[in-house]
Amino acid sequence: MTTFIAAPMERVFDLTRHVAMYRFLFNSRDEIFSSGGSANLLEQDETISITAKHLGKTRIATLKIISVEKPVRYTEEQWKGDLELFRHEHHFKLADNGTFLIDLIEFGSPKDIIGRLLGKFYLRKYLEEMVRSRSELIRKYAESDKWRTILL
Repeated sequence: MTTFIAAPMERVFDLTRHVAMYRFLFNSRDEIFSSGGSANLLEQDETISITAKHLGKTRIATLKIISVEKPVRYTEEQWKGDLELFRHEHHFKLADNGTFLIDLIEFGSPKDIIGRLLGKFYLRKYLEEMVRSRSELIRKYAESDKWRTILL
């Protein structure tokens, strides 16, 4: 998914990895977010966990930031969780009047039987909506003065 945001690349990059933005996103979805990081901006080797109820089961995913190349990309992968695999690459491309935020997600089915039967279809829709919501949240903050309440 590609989203254009009319804001400087460094601002968009930092907003996407700020724990407050993760909290806003997941708490608005009735999911629980926690961070294993010691600072507000997630760095390499730090973890985040999301707890949510999907397909009749409470599911916990712990993601680890496996690489950070400021301000052009970072990648998180499932470290522990219900999916066969999960990898989310966040790419940032400079444009004349802003930044392109590019999200690439690779995922597998949930490991349980019900998850395998229904998960692939449900999960794709869920992930697309989550990324769309996250991108809109980032845009809302980055393109207004709201970013100052998070990054300053």
